[in-house]
Amino acid sequence: MKKNVIVSLADSNYFPLLNELIDSIKRFNDSSEVAICILDAGLSEDQKTELLSKVDEIKSAEWDIKVPDSKIKGREWLKSQVSRAFLPKYFPSYEKYLWIDCDAWVNDWQSVELYFKACENGKLGITQTIGPGYKITSRVNWVFGKLAIIKSQNFKHAVKSNISLEKARKLAFAPHINIGVFSLEKNSMCWNSWQENLKQTLKGGEIFGSEQLAMNISVYVDKVETEFLPLNCNWITSNLLPKFDEDKDTWVEPYLPNYKIGIMHLAAGIWKDNEDMRLNKNIKINIKTITGKILNKSLRFNN
Repeated sequence: MKKNVIVSLADSNYFPLLNELIDSIKRFNDSSEVAICILDAGLSEDQKTELLSKVDEIKSAEWDIKVPDSKIKGREWLKSQVSRAFLPKYFPSYEKYLWIDCDAWVNDWQSVELYFKACENGKLGITQTIGPGYKITSRVNWVFGKLAIIKSQNFKHAVKSNISLEKARKLAFAPHINIGVFSLEKNSMCWNSWQENLKQTLKGGEIFGSEQLAMNISVYVDKVETEFLPLNCNWITSNLLPKFDEDKDTWVEPYLPNYKIGIMHLAAGIWKDNEDMRLNKNIKINIKTITGKILNKSLRFNN
């Protein structure tokens, strides 16, 4: 029986990305020791049939916390903002869970191993969105002299979600945590903290981003024990483009020593001519190599 599992979620529109994520995982020999489970948020029957030949389980995602229809507006894929906080309920047979958003893919198996190692003893394994090359981590609007209005992502979302000002201030300049890749053990206390905070953020704010804000509260306010992993374990391309190492035929960080990117994450999309690379694999952009050449490439997984 496999003890560790990688979980993702998609609807029919994001099925090609989900398929690429699975293929990027299964090309590594070590993946045979890890289960792959999928939450269905609107996949077609044909798509699920295709997936069943590749994965261990598929379960229908639910609204594990009640959300008004007026907020959902038919967007069933938003279940991802709730159901990922309840993974042990959906797939109870496993000891360690690694969530990877379907718009991400695995470039280096070492990152998978790091996430499973990071969550030992009840800790949360996750990556902060800050590192070399990040020029702006928080925004402020300067009003007069030294007075400014805080516009950081955490603070803005906390205020919109009616989180207390005391908690919002603790989040204001904390490095933002992206929830698109994280790991937790089945019996970690972090699940309960996250779920309770999620009830509050869903009640006061919008659905999208609610689970990310809730996890930031768990880490920075509730102070759940956390193992912060390097940026290359969840490389968000919209924040900072990677470079390409032609000699090694792989994606790397853009600054020395050009560490290999472990998980490539297309969160927020890569846009060209008003089209998102996540929905159009034909889109390519100019990418620098570590020797200074310019290549026209896609950032999606190419098996």
